[in-house]
Amino acid sequence: MIDFQDRVALITGAGRGLGAHHARLLASRGAAVVVNDPGVATDGTASEQRPADEVVAEIKAAGGAAVADYGSVSDPAQAEAMVERAVSEFGRIDIVVNNAGILRDKAFHNLEWDNMNAVIDVHLRGAFHVTRPAFRKMREQSYGRIVMTSSNSGLLGNFGQANYGAAKLGQVGFMNVLKLEGAKYNIKVNAIAPVARTRMTEEILGPVADKLEPGLVSPVVAYLCSEACAVTGEIFSVAGGTVSRMFIGVTPGWFKHPDKEGALTPEDVEANLAKIRDETGYIVPASNQEELQKIAPLLFS
Repeated sequence: MIDFQDRVALITGAGRGLGAHHARLLASRGAAVVVNDPGVATDGTASEQRPADEVVAEIKAAGGAAVADYGSVSDPAQAEAMVERAVSEFGRIDIVVNNAGILRDKAFHNLEWDNMNAVIDVHLRGAFHVTRPAFRKMREQSYGRIVMTSSNSGLLGNFGQANYGAAKLGQVGFMNVLKLEGAKYNIKVNAIAPVARTRMTEEILGPVADKLEPGLVSPVVAYLCSEACAVTGEIFSVAGGTVSRMFIGVTPGWFKHPDKEGALTPEDVEANLAKIRDETGYIVPASNQEELQKIAPLLFS
């Protein structure tokens, strides 16, 4: 059985929705949890609510260990304080789930910079701010699990979410670097692309929302946060009980040897576009070095 005895988790945006489900599940399996949530509205504007307190009370009532944190991930000092809170309260930090998020949707031609920056600050810069101090401690203890909350809006696109999509795909790039830098320290970094009913999505999802319980996402997060996790640098689509791997692949493509056949031209690209785009025999490189390993033999043939 997967458990989190003696493990400490920091989950951002954990006062409601997905984050609250993650916190309750990890705590029920033995983790001590820092439940971070500033209690803001879905657009990130201030609120007097403290939903983190409610989740902490539920965890404690069930016999678990948890503390509330009200800091904003968009503030580097407050983000670092969350990590220090985990260490001061529970002695270490083993798990970070970057779940905090806001929405400020608008068609790109009407998108103001304030709304662009606000979303980037929470989703992308926020993940940096929280993860960096935790990553340093994970390196020292040679153990860590980090989960990014990406989105199909970044991986596939969604109308009116240029700011959100850019931030969410940015988290994937962040993950891809950390999986390499953390490998020798037993730090595994993965991402989920959840589809679930939350405050941020229920108007978008329509009638299918009732089938997309947020609690059905948390078991995947729990696995990725566990010592049993056997993967790093991967993205998982999770929705309504389905779990699938999503990935970036590279086709075999088409090659024109510059030393033997002359320089590549735009007309070459046009004439060979079908071969370039043919997905038969694609590979899934784990790093840019692996992509170079595909290219190098052609160049030296």
